Amino acid sequence: MSRADRTAGQTPTGHRPRGRALATFVDHVGPNGVVVRLESRHHRKHHRPAIGSTWWAPASPGWWIAVLFAVGSLLFALGSIPGYADAVGARADTITYFVGSLFFTSASFLCYRETVDSASPAQNPRHRRFFTYQPGRIDWWSTAVQLIGTVYFNVSTGLAMADNLSARAAHQHVWRPDAIGSVCFLVASALAWYEVCHGWLAWRPRSWAWWITLANLIGSIAFGISAAAGYINPVTGQVHNIDRANTQTLIGAACFLVGAVLLLTERTEDTQQ
Repeated sequence: MSRADRTAGQTPTGHRPRGRALATFVDHVGPNGVVVRLESRHHRKHHRPAIGSTWWAPASPGWWIAVLFAVGSLLFALGSIPGYADAVGARADTITYFVGSLFFTSASFLCYRETVDSASPAQNPRHRRFFTYQPGRIDWWSTAVQLIGTVYFNVSTGLAMADNLSARAAHQHVWRPDAIGSVCFLVASALAWYEVCHGWLAWRPRSWAWWITLANLIGSIAFGISAAAGYINPVTGQVHNIDRANTQTLIGAACFLVGAVLLLTERTEDTQQ
């Protein structure tokens, strides 16, 4: 499927579901009246010209999204490496996860703003609302749910730093937010995958977006398995399978790191293809 579809007509600019409940395309009318239909992700990522190079562009929000996700992924991977907690101590390990979750939240917030701002790029930034409700857009749902998930990770990893938590408190305030955050990540990644594929299945190996969303979907599945393995018994306080939880967290973080690095290449890809 091509990235842009040009047809004649006077279709107003806006997201069009094309028979689906959530839009995966956006239509633009050029000065000559030609309608340009773009994939919603491509429109969102390239509605402004790329700034800087692939690897260094601190003036670009898209660059910061990739870098922040990459740093958060590295910290989660570091925290789950076998022997790291023994080397630095349990508290330092939980701090590593908490700081990583803050990077995830920062990147997710920029993703959300990128989505909202792409809906009205000509609008004065001073008049843009901080939060908006755009339920007809699949990218709005994906980025909003992802942002909520990162906040739950903030809560989970932040409270995990507390000393002498009771078994019930650890279950309710550490494991439960982690599980909810993992579900949010899985839902957000599935929606992002659907957006790129325009359905649940597609084979698009020449698309950076396809590889990015695939890596993130696999990473979210791994995080979900990690949350299940990390179940904390509210009576005994025992973790169901700490080794599997750490292994799956490491796999998930590695996948997210791959996706973050590929975001850099997607940001500066040839928009004329």
